Amino acid sequence: MIEQHQVVLRPVEPADAERIAALLTDEGYPVGTSAIVERLGRFSSDYSRVVVADLDGDVIGFVALHVLPRFEHDDRIVRVLAMVVDPGVRERGIGHLLVGEAERVGRELGAAFVETTAGRHRPEARQLFESLGYDAAVTTYLRKRL
Repeated sequence: MIEQHQVVLRPVEPADAERIAALLTDEGYPVGTSAIVERLGRFSSDYSRVVVADLDGDVIGFVALHVLPRFEHDDRIVRVLAMVVDPGVRERGIGHLLVGEAERVGRELGAAFVETTAGRHRPEARQLFESLGYDAAVTTYLRKRL
């Protein structure tokens, strides 16, 4: 059994790219290691972060987030762009830790909200966020492919 205190949340390192690629690929988002390395370069700012959950040197999950200023208010929002926990360690609090880290970053940077998208094909993700107090009723999501 994994104890949450055994899990270390830390900033991503380039050496984590292979494991992150595997986690995303297993979730149905096929990607290679080199593409992840390139994406990590786009997340190297004070307002973009990738944090991994590390258990004894093994990356068992990650969260990628971006903090955006809002125009209509004088604050920010945190947008969780991606979060994956290894299926072998789900239901053990790792997702809670990663969401908690996104919230901590948000408070640190003056955000009013954390938001994410949990697709209908990921009901367990939606349940996780709802169990942590996220309101699914405020969702309005419009998208147009370019």
